[in-house]
Amino acid sequence: MLVEFERRGDICILRLHGKFATGQDSAYLRAKTDEIKSAGYSKVLADFSQVSYIDSTGIGFLIGIYTSILKNATGRFVLANLNRRVRDVLELTRLSNVIPIYPSEDTALEALEAGEKSSAGQAS
Repeated sequence: MLVEFERRGDICILRLHGKFATGQDSAYLRAKTDEIKSAGYSKVLADFSQVSYIDSTGIGFLIGIYTSILKNATGRFVLANLNRRVRDVLELTRLSNVIPIYPSEDTALEALEAGEKSSAGQAS
């Protein structure tokens, strides 16, 4: 797994790569979560186009980011480009009802830039 950051204006795009699964480096994910928190981003988009699988380790990573971002009144956290397997896990855990999911990076960026407060899951 790999987490890269790209800043686009006031939006942080997380470029996620690989499998976010048990047995992977959870210390690495904690460090990346801390890095996001300390950077003070209020708008974060997680791009899943290069993620093939997610389990409880990845879910914990997402929840950690989500809770830290939403402590800010203007905080927004969205997901984009989920494959069917990842989407199924998020639906099973009901995170798709909490975190907005967009079919593409462009639609997710538009929503963040517009400041939309769309209900989670509805954007897909």
